[in-house]
Amino acid sequence: MKSKLAQLKEMTTVVADTGDFEAISQYSPEDATTNPSLILKAAQMPTYKSLVDDVVSDVSMQNLSSTEQLSLCMDKLAVGIGQKIIQVVPGRVSTEVDARLSFDTERSIIKARQLIDLYQQAGIGKDRVLIKMASTFEGIRAAEQLEKEGINCNLTLLFNFTQAAAAADAGAYLISPFVGRILDWYKANTDQQDYSPDEDPGVQSVTRIYNYYKQCGYNTVVMGASFRNIGEITELAGCDRLTISPNLLQALDDDFGSLERKLDASSTGSKIYYSLGNESAFRYELNDDPMATEKLSQGIRSFIADQIKLESWLLKVNK
Repeated sequence: MKSKLAQLKEMTTVVADTGDFEAISQYSPEDATTNPSLILKAAQMPTYKSLVDDVVSDVSMQNLSSTEQLSLCMDKLAVGIGQKIIQVVPGRVSTEVDARLSFDTERSIIKARQLIDLYQQAGIGKDRVLIKMASTFEGIRAAEQLEKEGINCNLTLLFNFTQAAAAADAGAYLISPFVGRILDWYKANTDQQDYSPDEDPGVQSVTRIYNYYKQCGYNTVVMGASFRNIGEITELAGCDRLTISPNLLQALDDDFGSLERKLDASSTGSKIYYSLGNESAFRYELNDDPMATEKLSQGIRSFIADQIKLESWLLKVNK
């Protein structure tokens, strides 16, 4: 009998949600995703010490201001970790734009181009990289422009249907709807604490988005993310992609029960009707969803906090 992980890989592209390339090697995923929190954790591992030392040494020799040196150091570290990950996955790695640019379309575009340039200098084509940005209105507009330039994007911190519809309409390559963080909000803000996998509000959100995309013929990839338990994962078996942390990958690998396909492009249920509005409508609909508004803001703040922690850590390493 195959493990649930092996069965899942037969119907869904499995992506490792980690910056630890040794953990990635263990579970043989197709792709890998990173974010500031994961980069912060990975950069402090002994495995990456030589990479960090090389990056700091290289940047310190360049004739740049201290602010420019720190920015370049952050970018080169993210790309360096991405480069190592690419050596152990056959597909792509997602590298995130500084979350402080989440509400600045033009600077997000510039930063994305800089990251792609660093990858290309390392001999890695843009076909192996996804640029991650928050699913703000500005982030979606940045992704729209970057896609036209052949730079594929992963729109993350996605919590509601409006964000998903706008991302697909903009031609984003991939979205990362967050399952577990949606569940977290409902547990914290309602009386219900226990949810079966099919009742899980995060699972229901991703299921609706997936079915809508398939009904409308969108090419945007749906990649469920931020899982709290394997029940959420198995309930989304058949989704285009699922990005899963090492501990849950291990749990799936240890489970030899039968796994049923739950999402299927040929069977999407009742027609989902939705009319995508303009910028005002997007902002209104997002604001009208307290869960999405709170989790998006919280997610951006959290990534910024870890970005700042990483910068502080690098400054200490450089002394």
